[in-house]
Amino acid sequence: MTGRLTSLVAGQHPPAQHSGDITGHIQLPPGAPVPLPSNATPDPAHAAVAVLLIGPAGAGKTSVARHWADTRRVPTAHISLDDVREWVRAGFADPQSGWNDNSEAQYRLARRTCGFAARNFLANGISCILDDAVFPDRPVVGLGGWKRHVGPGLLPIVLLPGLEVVLERNARRTGNRRLSDEEVARIHGRMAGWYGSGLPIIDNSQHDVATTVRALDEVVARSIASPPSW
Repeated sequence: MTGRLTSLVAGQHPPAQHSGDITGHIQLPPGAPVPLPSNATPDPAHAAVAVLLIGPAGAGKTSVARHWADTRRVPTAHISLDDVREWVRAGFADPQSGWNDNSEAQYRLARRTCGFAARNFLANGISCILDDAVFPDRPVVGLGGWKRHVGPGLLPIVLLPGLEVVLERNARRTGNRRLSDEEVARIHGRMAGWYGSGLPIIDNSQHDVATTVRALDEVVARSIASPPSW
């Protein structure tokens, strides 16, 4: 075992395997840009779609996205940009410590990784819901990159409860996901720019997760029938 490990570290290839040792694999279709949804789908609940759930910290994006993915009638994956960003352990550039070249580069890399995953899920018949705090007034952290990496068929939907609600939810967070009240208020104020944007907005201030998911289903169905212009 030590000799084999040494040869691998040295950059050498392991010995060739005999065909009898290979258990086989499934050839998967390659991921391509997600096209615009077809309004010919008779039942939106069965449609393979890619949804981008947008909202401030404390909006409930992750909880809603997970529940939506858990309860759909078709295979559905949840892809969280924050989770993908935190795949970087040593050298993680935490945006809370300041937005700089490193944090921006890691954000862009995570977004591209999420887009690659979404395209491949859709190519293999699995819907997906992505979540990210996309700002309407910030080109870097904007919708253009998501459309470029996922495709024009991505359905962006905004989750925007009131400020008191997001402050209360943020207070229950722990670790680096918990922000200061000042930061939460600042982000929430910038998210208000989505009003008038033409994107569908769900105010889940008075909704629990299950009720919000039902509202999300309705919005997804409308978006399939008439995709938003963005």
